Amino acid sequence: MAPQVSPRRARAVLVTLSLAAFAFITTELLPVGLLTHIAPDLGRSRSQVGLLVSGYAVVVVLASVPLARLTQRIPRRHLLGATMLLFAAANAAAALAPTYAVLAASRLATALAQALFWSVATAAVIGPFPVAVRGRVVALFATGATLAPVLGVPLGTWLGQQAGWRAAFAVLAGVGLVIAAAVVVLLPSYPPAAGGAARGTAPDGRRFAVLLIATALGIGGFMTLQTYITPFLLDISGFADAALAPLLFASGAAGVLGTLAAARTLDTRPIGSLLTPLSIGTAALFGMYALGTLRHGTVAFLAGIGLAYAAFGSAVQNRMLQLAPGSTDIASAGVSTAFNAGIAGGSLLGGALLPTSGARPLALAGGLLTLVALILLAVDTRPRHAGGSAPSTARPVSQPRSHAADRTCPDQAR
Repeated sequence: MAPQVSPRRARAVLVTLSLAAFAFITTELLPVGLLTHIAPDLGRSRSQVGLLVSGYAVVVVLASVPLARLTQRIPRRHLLGATMLLFAAANAAAALAPTYAVLAASRLATALAQALFWSVATAAVIGPFPVAVRGRVVALFATGATLAPVLGVPLGTWLGQQAGWRAAFAVLAGVGLVIAAAVVVLLPSYPPAAGGAARGTAPDGRRFAVLLIATALGIGGFMTLQTYITPFLLDISGFADAALAPLLFASGAAGVLGTLAAARTLDTRPIGSLLTPLSIGTAALFGMYALGTLRHGTVAFLAGIGLAYAAFGSAVQNRMLQLAPGSTDIASAGVSTAFNAGIAGGSLLGGALLPTSGARPLALAGGLLTLVALILLAVDTRPRHAGGSAPSTARPVSQPRSHAADRTCPDQAR
C-alpha cells in the first residue's frame, strides 16, 4: 500500500512534474527556434538540424513501451529522479557539443528520458489525489506541456539569439537539476504497483485499443496541417511574415485555454471532454480548407485547432487512467507512442501532399483524419456511455485528506 500523502505535498508534486513536462517539451522543440544558429556553428544544413526534432519523436515512439516494461518495479521517486538527472546531463552535453554527432547523441539521450518520463509521470502525479478530482489534476499537469510552445520555446529562442544557442541548453540543464532534487524530496517512495493510480478504474482492453487508434488518427489529423501551417498562412491566407509569430502565439494561448477548460469537465463528463475537442478541431480544419483565404476566419479556426489539440490531449490521458487494462505505466507508454506516431504520421502525410497539392488540401486531409477518430470514439462510447463515465463520478470529494481509501479502493473494487 502506498503511504498517505498530504494534499499540500501532492500539489507540490503536481507543480514539480508539470514543470518537468514543460522542460521536456521545450527541449524537444527548441532546435526549431535555434535552427539558423545551430546549423552554421556546427557546419550542417538546416534540414540536418531539423532531424534533431523528427528523430527525437521517432525515439520516443520506439522506446516508450520497452522502457516502461523494463522499469516496472523501480520506485517512482528513484526512477523520475534519475530521469531528470539524465535530462540535465544530456542538455549539458548539448550545450558543450563540439560536433553535430555529439549534439545528436545528446538528443537521443534526452528523447529516451522523455519516453520514460511520459510513461510513468501521469500515474505518479495523479495517484495521491482522490478519484473524483483526477481529471482536473490531469489537465493541470498537462498545462506544463501546453505552455512549452507558448513560453518555453520563445524564451529559449530569445536566449539563444542573445547569448548563443548553447546557453539555452545550459539553462535547461540547470532546470533539470533543480527538478531532480525536488522530485527526490517530494515524491514518496513505494513499489509502483502500490500507487493509487497504478491500475485503471474501469479496465477495458478493447476500448483502450480503440482509444490508441483514435489518438494516433486524431493527432495525425491535427499535425497534417500544423506541421506546415506556415506555408498555409503565407500562401493561402496571405499573411505577411511579420504576422506569423503573433498568429502562432494566439494558437498556443488558445491551447492553454483549452487545457484549463478541460480541467472543469474531465471529472464530470469524461466522454464529452473527449469528443468535444475532436468535434471543434474537425470543424476548424474543414473551416480552414473552405475559408482559409479569409484572414479573420483563419485566425478563429487557427485558435480552434490550438484549443482542440490541447484539450484532446488532456482528455486522452484522463480516459487512459480509466480504461488501462493493466499497469497505467504501460498504458501511458502506449498513449505516448500513439501521440508520437500521430505526430510523425501527420508530418509525413503533409510533407507528401504539400509539393503536389499545395498547402490548402492539408486542412481537408487533417479534418478527414480527425473525423474518423471522432466517429470511432463516438461509436465505441455510445452503447455504454453511462458506464464509461461512472468511474470519474462515483466518488464525491467529501474529505480532502482521506487519500488512502481513494488510492486503494478503486483498484480493489474493480
